[in-house]
Formats: sequence, C-alpha cells, structure tokens
Amino acid sequence: MTPYDADKINLVAVDPTPSREEAEEAVRTLIKWAGDNPEREGLIETSARVVRSYEEYFSGYQEDPEHMLSRVFEEVEGYDDLVMLKDIRLVSHCEHHMVPIIGSATIAYLPDRRVVGISKLARVVDIFAKRLQTQETMTAQIAQTIQTVLEPKGVALLIDAAHQCMTTRGVQKQGVSMVTTRFTGAFELDQDLRNRFLIQAGQN
Repeated sequence: MTPYDADKINLVAVDPTPSREEAEEAVRTLIKWAGDNPEREGLIETSARVVRSYEEYFSGYQEDPEHMLSRVFEEVEGYDDLVMLKDIRLVSHCEHHMVPIIGSATIAYLPDRRVVGISKLARVVDIFAKRLQTQETMTAQIAQTIQTVLEPKGVALLIDAAHQCMTTRGVQKQGVSMVTTRFTGAFELDQDLRNRFLIQAGQN
C-alpha cells in the first residue's frame, strides 16, 4: 500500500501482499487448470515472466497521482485559454476479466493562475490506467484528481478505448470502442466550451 490516503482512489483494505513465490505458484496453477504442464520447456519460465509483467501492468498502485501533479508553474503571463493534451495512449486492464483495455485519452483544462508540465498529465493517466479498472471509474478518477490538485476553472476528459473482454471473448465484436467523458467547472456549465473541446478532440 502506498503512503497516501487509499480512500482517494476507492481502494479497500486487503490482506498483505503475497510473496513473489506465491504469485508464481498461482500462475503455475492456472497453467495446469488450463490443461498444460508448467514444467515443460516452453512454460518453465512463464510464471516468472507473468509476475514481472504484472509488476509493470499494475504499477499504478505504487504511485500517488496527486503527488505527480504537485509541482506547478505560476508564471503563465495571464494565459487563461485551453491547455489540451491529445491522444495520450493508455493500456489498462478490465477489473472483471483482467484483459487489456487499449485506447487514448484527451485532457484539457482552463488554468487559474497555474499550470503543470504536460508530461505530468500523461503520467496521471498512466497511474490510473495501470490498475484494475472500469473505463467509467478511470475517467472520473483522472478528471477529479486534476481538478482537485490544480484547481483550474474546469477540466475536460475524453477516453476512447477498445476492451478485449468484448473483442476477444464473449460477444467478440471487433472494431468497437467505448467513449467516456467527464467535465468539471466551466466545461460542465458552458456548452460552447464543451463543444469546442469535443471538436478539438476529434469527436465532432
């Protein structure tokens, strides 16, 4: 568990983290359950590789998104128009089936006295994406974190992603993507501003 308040990201208390050996044994169990032999040559290192990949896929649990945005710049020379970052690639995992959600996010905010480095916006997307997620929850978390930390006049966020729980299993519908949005402050109140964001985000 990271040092920041877990309630901010809707986490619940869990048992202590299993050891790497326990995690690898769990993968071997799944391989056997699927009908293969985890000790055969092609699979003997698979459990270790899967655990290493999980460390990367779910590294967002070890990072604090609010801290990521804490370094701001106040010398903006009165700039008060949109700050927009388009097509931020994201890879997350569906919390229902633990398969990839792959897509992109577009973020905009109206600064109020201060701005943040654009790479920090991309990192916040990564932090929330690298957790087990639903797209709706991830959209709300990213937008609310930016609103809370930067205190801009408003935040707009659009995520467009394909869910492999739908494209590779179940109904198996290819070429389908899901779009979610979240608007705060001025974007929520001003339809023209919201439309401007959506047009620039390519949703006209």
